[in-house]
Amino acid sequence: MHIGPGLGVAIMMNNYFHDMATGLLVGSGFALHAIMRIQASSNTPEATLFFLKTNRHMVKLFKFALWWVILGGVPRTIFYTSFEWANAADKLQIPALAVKHVMMFTVVVWGVVAWRRMQKKVERLKESLPVELRKSFEG
Repeated sequence: MHIGPGLGVAIMMNNYFHDMATGLLVGSGFALHAIMRIQASSNTPEATLFFLKTNRHMVKLFKFALWWVILGGVPRTIFYTSFEWANAADKLQIPALAVKHVMMFTVVVWGVVAWRRMQKKVERLKESLPVELRKSFEG
């Protein structure tokens, strides 16, 4: 398939944002994990409330990034052989490309599993809040 300059730019930008979304998943997961560890070491209602409020916003970021990974993966897959594979083959970089995609797939799956586990802890932490703080969080 012939890829003109306009389509080439669109594919390249999609691939770039797809990679960034993957990085966003990883970065947001590590950031929230760090905040969760601080909450656990402080173990105060205020630290728990801070963690829960932060989590609420980070979940939105996580969902946005995950949907970008999924939806951005569609055009990336369609044009993979004519855009990424051909470019990598010309430069003898097929093993590097394979390692990149295996690593990114592994990170996304690991991230989804870690986020799901963390959300179970979030539910427990919500229940542990004193009633007045729980009301302020939910309200």
